[in-house]
Amino acid sequence: MKFPLHIEIVQRQDSTLTKESLRNYIKKIVEDEGYITPGVTLTNLNPKFLDEHVQAIYISDLPCEIEKESVKVSEVIIKYYVYRLDDAGPQAEVMDEEEDMTAANHWILPSTDFHGLWESLVYDSSIKDNLLNFVETTLLFSDKKVDTNVVSWNRVVLLHGPPGTGKTSLCKALAQKLSIRLSERYRHGQLVEINSHSLFSKWFSESGKLVMKMFEKIRDLIDDKEALVCVLLDEVESLAHARKASMSSSEPSDSLRVVNAVLTQIDQMRRYPNVLILTTSNLTNAIDLAFIDRADIKQYIGLPSAFAIYKIYHSCINELLRVGIITPVEKIFPIRSLQLTKFEENDATRLSIQLLAIARASEGMSGRTLRKIPFLAHAHFIQSSVVPLEDFMKALEKAVFKQKLDCEEFARDAS
Repeated sequence: MKFPLHIEIVQRQDSTLTKESLRNYIKKIVEDEGYITPGVTLTNLNPKFLDEHVQAIYISDLPCEIEKESVKVSEVIIKYYVYRLDDAGPQAEVMDEEEDMTAANHWILPSTDFHGLWESLVYDSSIKDNLLNFVETTLLFSDKKVDTNVVSWNRVVLLHGPPGTGKTSLCKALAQKLSIRLSERYRHGQLVEINSHSLFSKWFSESGKLVMKMFEKIRDLIDDKEALVCVLLDEVESLAHARKASMSSSEPSDSLRVVNAVLTQIDQMRRYPNVLILTTSNLTNAIDLAFIDRADIKQYIGLPSAFAIYKIYHSCINELLRVGIITPVEKIFPIRSLQLTKFEENDATRLSIQLLAIARASEGMSGRTLRKIPFLAHAHFIQSSVVPLEDFMKALEKAVFKQKLDCEEFARDAS
């Protein structure tokens, strides 16, 4: 059985080639090579002609169950995507002119702000693939005009788990990835990140109206059938707070109006095939049960395992190698390569095994913290602009130990 492999080509802004000609040029290079390495990012491309027109090439990974470092082109179904990045950045949406508070940030996708974000997110399971498959199914069912009174779906995703595990980043990366993968269907993507706290007005009973006004603006975007609109509600418990708790407390009835408004708008938007509602929460017990019931996917995002941490550290080391802060002495192997060798330690794998030990010592840390560890390793334990890889590994180990000690001391002081 052939598996799909996606090759995404980021075209430079000043490139004069058509998308089709660039796609065909790279397709010929791939087919002439005969083999391809999944899960890699290519920059500083050769020949020079290619580097003049291409900023980067992303090759998707294979399913987790396939343990191969490279595959024959004939073994996979390759899909090519050529796109340019929008560099305008977020545009602010203001609901209350008097208070001048930003109610939402709005991006045209794909955006430079989220360039490479999808590839940087590492999880232990097929979370990312599952989310892409979910969207494919919503489109298929919409295209086939499945009766939603018989088979129901709402296009709502809820990611929940502890802070720092990449829930918000995954939502933004998913919106970016969909704008690329669905570029033949939609001319462009749009991401609207709603600032939940700004929708609570200082004027009694106005918050519900602000929510309605916000979603009216979103519906204006959805009316463009050539746009894929992703709506991000970060910390959704702020807008969809459990009504049972509100009624039994001294909270104002305005919060009840907000929850009712949010649920009403979600119900109205479910009939649009070109919208996806992405939500996150650190406090799932604070979310209204009716909202939870509307979520098609309720995905837990937990702390990374040792293997996931290894991948995070490996990507950080590769980045520091790329910019010349670390000088290579020995190669750090991908975790898949170590698994194929059954983690046998020899002269070639010595540093890779050492990195795995550091990853195991880092278990319990969030992805947000793990991404800071290489920086802290250099800041605390390295006094030069260029460092050999072996010395950096020692500094990385010390930084992990220091981070754990600092957290323990902070916890003691807080208690």
